[in-house]
Amino acid sequence: MTGAAATPMPRLPAVHVLLDATGCQMLVAEYGREQTVDTLRLVLDELRALLRAGEDADVSVDGIVALLGARLAAANLSRLRPVFNLTGTVLHTNLGRALLPDLAVQAVVEALRWPMNLEWDIDTGKRGDRDDLVEEQLRALTGAEAVTVVNNNAAAVLLMLNALAPGREVIVSRGELVEIGGAFRIPDIMARAGATLREVGTTNRTHFRDYEEHAGAQTAMLLKVHASNYAITGFTKEVSVAELAPLARERNIVLAVDLGSGTLVDLERYGLPHETTVKETIAAGADLVTFSGDKLLGGPQCGIIAGRADLIAAIKKNPLKRALRVSKLTLAALEPVLNLYRAPDLLPQRLTTLRLLTRPAGDMRALADSLLAPLQDALADSYTVSTAPVNSQIGSGALPVELLPSHALAIRAQAGVRGNPLGLLERRLRALPRPVIGRIADDTLWLDLRCLEQDHVAAFLAQLPALSGKPAA
Repeated sequence: MTGAAATPMPRLPAVHVLLDATGCQMLVAEYGREQTVDTLRLVLDELRALLRAGEDADVSVDGIVALLGARLAAANLSRLRPVFNLTGTVLHTNLGRALLPDLAVQAVVEALRWPMNLEWDIDTGKRGDRDDLVEEQLRALTGAEAVTVVNNNAAAVLLMLNALAPGREVIVSRGELVEIGGAFRIPDIMARAGATLREVGTTNRTHFRDYEEHAGAQTAMLLKVHASNYAITGFTKEVSVAELAPLARERNIVLAVDLGSGTLVDLERYGLPHETTVKETIAAGADLVTFSGDKLLGGPQCGIIAGRADLIAAIKKNPLKRALRVSKLTLAALEPVLNLYRAPDLLPQRLTTLRLLTRPAGDMRALADSLLAPLQDALADSYTVSTAPVNSQIGSGALPVELLPSHALAIRAQAGVRGNPLGLLERRLRALPRPVIGRIADDTLWLDLRCLEQDHVAAFLAQLPALSGKPAA
């Protein structure tokens, strides 16, 4: 007995037939012929494998072109995407830290479009120094004799140590041997720079005599490091810059301070906790100060070294300076940010970072009330949404124990929902066209609204319907 004949496998259209289709021609115009053809062959191979496995597949010209367009769009989608930062951390390292004000954004766009006088002195017609573009502003803001800019503060510390202390000792209090991020550890950076670490004092208490007893002929530097991501409390003692300055001068030793976050103004005038400024540190007697441009300063990622002119000159002669220098884009963004500091009374309105840090809790409370119903509608009855007061943090190595009163949307799963409903919702939020990044704690998904400004509310609301869908009950 003969069985029924097998259904023949559908034939795929030829490559040239697909390329002649109007839709495919449009893809060629957008993505180029080579990329389109290569991707089309991959799509055809995948469809052929599905058909051989007995799976259903749309092998019409229109269906294949539609699949091809989706593949090309996905392949060309930027991996660097804007997100809504609702974590409650304003200066979030993983989300890019400081947001630039519009003036800085416009300056970067201009720098992308045009040749710029990066190292060209327009007045003299001769080669210039790229640090000159921001030195005047930084000297005025810090009280330093000279400055230089590199690509981040870790680079600033590395360059400073390698230029001024190779083969010699650098004295650091044990309580200041910090680790920041994944790999920035003071002992490791010092070793890479070719300097020898001399630890003094103990974890919680270091006295003047500890520095005095160990500062000798082999000592190149006394280095104080700001405890930017932790705090030691209780029975503690540290030696101030002002106390160390006379010792450094007497023994001809460089006194350097790694401030980390790099505050240029007294934050207390804006209702924030006091953080020692760069100018205060230099006035207290520091020879050099290193600090970041993308933390409390509110600018682009960079590291700044400010201090004595002779020391800055020596640092700039070091071969590592060229390896660690910044591009025209960084300087284009940094200069307008520094110019904003000329009007400190207007800074909270004009500097994005300071505006976010100083938002009154009432603003976030009102915003939470307005977003409560739309979010609850989008989540239907699988979750319960409420509003609640929370504390935001500054973040990224700036005032680590200081909290800012804020307000959040608090999302909790309804009783009886199986699995991990909060984890599922957190993934759905991340899968939105503009991902929403919150945090899960205490069986609640928190969306802190400090960094959701009014200009972005419409975009936030517009994508909420995409959250539809319920976990299994």
